[in-house]
Amino acid sequence: MGNGVCCSESVNGCHDFYSCNSSESSSADHLVVMVNGILGSAADWQFAAQQFVEMLRDKVFVHRMEFPCSERNAAMLTLDGVDVMGERLAAEVHELINHKPNLQKISFVAHSVGGLVARFAIGILYAPPKEQSSEDSSAKACEKKARATICGLEPMNFITVATPHLGSRGNKQVPFLFGVPLLEKLAGHVVHLILKRTGQHLFLVDNDEGKPPLLRRMVEDYGEYYFMSALCAFRRRVAYANVGYDNIVGWRTSSIRCNSQLPKWEDSIHEKYPHIVYEEHCKAYDAEKCDFVSPEESGSDKIEAELVAALSRVSWEKVDVSFHSCRQRLAAHNVIQVKDHTMHMEGADVIQHMIDHFLL
Repeated sequence: MGNGVCCSESVNGCHDFYSCNSSESSSADHLVVMVNGILGSAADWQFAAQQFVEMLRDKVFVHRMEFPCSERNAAMLTLDGVDVMGERLAAEVHELINHKPNLQKISFVAHSVGGLVARFAIGILYAPPKEQSSEDSSAKACEKKARATICGLEPMNFITVATPHLGSRGNKQVPFLFGVPLLEKLAGHVVHLILKRTGQHLFLVDNDEGKPPLLRRMVEDYGEYYFMSALCAFRRRVAYANVGYDNIVGWRTSSIRCNSQLPKWEDSIHEKYPHIVYEEHCKAYDAEKCDFVSPEESGSDKIEAELVAALSRVSWEKVDVSFHSCRQRLAAHNVIQVKDHTMHMEGADVIQHMIDHFLL
């Protein structure tokens, strides 16, 4: 593909990116799984994948998960639900790792609904820390056994880009509804006709056998899945969010904040990252000891406030992005990902920011 980056078809028809130098390719021990949103095309993460491999040469092996990318995830099957897509992603990651025995670390970079799919998948792939055995008591072995893993690998970076962590309902969560209460209320009743089960998950109107909405279940270890333990296991969690002009996913839901927590931002003066307008390192807080903002104070409903509080039990790096002055600002949801390397190149500094801060 140029610049020393090779691409090949992988398991299930997806794509892998790696260094064209065979020795460097074989030495890469860090798997980076890139996940697209609903109906993602083959090119959605191509620019980012190339940049990761080129700039982190011989360090990372990038696997790009696509919806659709195979018969199991074809077209309308991407509307089967966050849980079904998460199960497919988990199975694919497991299969890939079996083919790459040299891998030691794993990171996820996910766009839009793909962030929720990745959160579900890691809940399946999580393995708690192993207990120390009397036969294997070396300091190094103890340290390795003491860490939780994702499919046997050390979890490093969990990065979401314009992901609706709080779902898509509520005031201005879906900007193309213009914040009109009637439209937002109606959307929850008809979304299943358009986005089927995935839409029900996004609008928190799913009711599987009387269980809480899926997004509510995903902020704790629920049943056989370790959703929060898995998220906590990563060395760092990052949420990139558009502060405006994202007509698909609102700022509040993608940055995991209530209205009252949204920061004031100014135009960036950073030459390297001109579209990064605010960065915040949010420490984890103890839900039992910290009084979080109430739904009335935050301008959100009860369940949304619960999701913010629960997800805030782990630390997050929050990176707010603005394309207000860009020609393609109305396509901010795609620009932040550089979905098309010709139309959306104004978002290249966001990808650069990811790479520069990526924990290897």
